[in-house]
Amino acid sequence: MTTIYRDRADAGAALAERLTALMGQSDVIVLGLVRGGVEVAAVVADRLRVPLDILVVRKLGVPWAPEVAFGAIGPGGVQVLTDGPAGQLDPDQVAEVVRRETAELQRRERLYRADRPPLDLNGRTAVIVDDGLATGATARAAVAVARHMGAKRVVVTVPVGSIDAYEALAAAADEVICLQKPPDFAAVGAYYEDFHEVSDEEVGAMLTAKA
Repeated sequence: MTTIYRDRADAGAALAERLTALMGQSDVIVLGLVRGGVEVAAVVADRLRVPLDILVVRKLGVPWAPEVAFGAIGPGGVQVLTDGPAGQLDPDQVAEVVRRETAELQRRERLYRADRPPLDLNGRTAVIVDDGLATGATARAAVAVARHMGAKRVVVTVPVGSIDAYEALAAAADEVICLQKPPDFAAVGAYYEDFHEVSDEEVGAMLTAKA
């Protein structure tokens, strides 16, 4: 039976129940994917009593259908392209979307990091948290970024996701924990009563509260 979460905090509490083996481990850091994953991650980090930080990655959307991802980018020039939609675009279209999303990624890095020290994943277990997996492109980019930054182990945890995205991600991460994989998966928001768009201010407040 499919579970509908009240909100992202409710989903985070459910995820934390599956991650108790990581509780209090000194090398573990929880990384919320901006923006929607941060609220889920904040609850996970609090329950596990480990640090919370963010990982900024940006989905690359098809120009005529932005909700359809053809890949994603992350800090350090990491770029992941999917096999299907990316092949329908010419190089100029790809370059323009990458340029635009890179500018937004850099803006968010400046905004959210503010006075926080640079993210250090060297030798750590990175627990990447998002509010759901649709194509999985953003999460795969996050895994690539975490490995590039020296994480010794990368675990991806989500409350719900599509079977295809889960299987693709399982080949990239050391472990993927997805609480639900509905065979008739719809949009991520279909599995939440409250799926409001998380604001920059909300992200900042959650990071400040956990500092």
